[in-house]
Amino acid sequence: MQRPTRRGFFASGAATTAGLLAPLRAIADSAKPVRIRNIDLFHIEIPTPKQEVAAGVMNRYPVAKVETDSGVRGYSFTGPSPQLLQPIRAALVGKDLFAIEQHLQAGLLDWGGLEHALWDAIGKIAGQPVSRLLGGAKSSLKVYVTCVWRGPDDQSHVPYKDQADMAVRIKKAGFHGMKIRAWRPNPLADADACGEIRAAVGPDFSIMFDRTAHLPGKVWDYSTALAVARALEKHGALWLEEPFSRDDFEGPARLAREVDILITGGEGYRGLDAYRECLTHDTYDILQPDGVNAGGLLTIRKVAALTEAFHKPCILHGAMGLRLAGWLQISAAFGAPWQELALITPPLLPEEQWAPALKVLNSKSVFSFQNGSIEVPQGPGLGLDVNEEALERYRVA
Repeated sequence: MQRPTRRGFFASGAATTAGLLAPLRAIADSAKPVRIRNIDLFHIEIPTPKQEVAAGVMNRYPVAKVETDSGVRGYSFTGPSPQLLQPIRAALVGKDLFAIEQHLQAGLLDWGGLEHALWDAIGKIAGQPVSRLLGGAKSSLKVYVTCVWRGPDDQSHVPYKDQADMAVRIKKAGFHGMKIRAWRPNPLADADACGEIRAAVGPDFSIMFDRTAHLPGKVWDYSTALAVARALEKHGALWLEEPFSRDDFEGPARLAREVDILITGGEGYRGLDAYRECLTHDTYDILQPDGVNAGGLLTIRKVAALTEAFHKPCILHGAMGLRLAGWLQISAAFGAPWQELALITPPLLPEEQWAPALKVLNSKSVFSFQNGSIEVPQGPGLGLDVNEEALERYRVA
């Protein structure tokens, strides 16, 4: 009997594989691209009493609307600006809806909010939530709430007791943590606030602090950052966010080596390059891409893969209201350990602040909470059951 040759063996294997794949190829050959027929960008303003708006209730959103030649529409509520409509239409109208990677190269990386709307349409066509299309790791996410009080941005007018009382209110509502700004003129004053908050909520509630040091006058020198980090650590704070400039990849890494409190950041980067630098320099203990700034959901999925390779957590920078839909889908896709709800105006709780959004949805709640976690919508796309007539009714001319 003639022995099979090596070339013959592989040829027979290829023939067998081709036979197995033939039905799939037939399906693929019969599938027609879904084309983007039109894109619209506009704002909506939902009628809300003036006193509620003054108190921090959300009633205005930027809307991105994507129409396809299949009749399916996708929506997001997180930009981009209507002023960008002409170049966006020139780049995307007539193109294959599903070619997200191609669109990123054509400019979509700069229009992250629009990318959410494309994914909404893709999910609706597939009949699946976006989280499932991109990995589907979780159906709910543990929540922390970021609070910013009305008045001066540095929060120096807010008594420590008020911050502690809000933390108690958040804890009683079932949430697992609160983040506040570390912006007071005396850098150690926020650590004193942390001590009063900790005394009020006990040891099983997470307290985080955000310096957001890219803003003018917010960058600490190293000795100040070290003193603040150690003072926060003394009161059991979970992390200190962006204590240095965003282009400083060495300073946060050095600080993280000297303290036990986590040092975090990453909300201001777009694309993958800066995240690569953070990971190779060991800049942050946790990376925090923003759902829009980073470039959209697919780019965040790539960032999460990078962080996984370096054994680092990835926790998205926060959003709120209808904006949050895309954040939830991508956080669930890669299994984020936390979901930030931001920014909340005390003494409001998230559902109180978002209440007007119900007028543009065909549902009884914007998002559902269970035991301090937010449920990831399981409807197709981003999971928002949008009332299209209401969108047109509240559209800003």
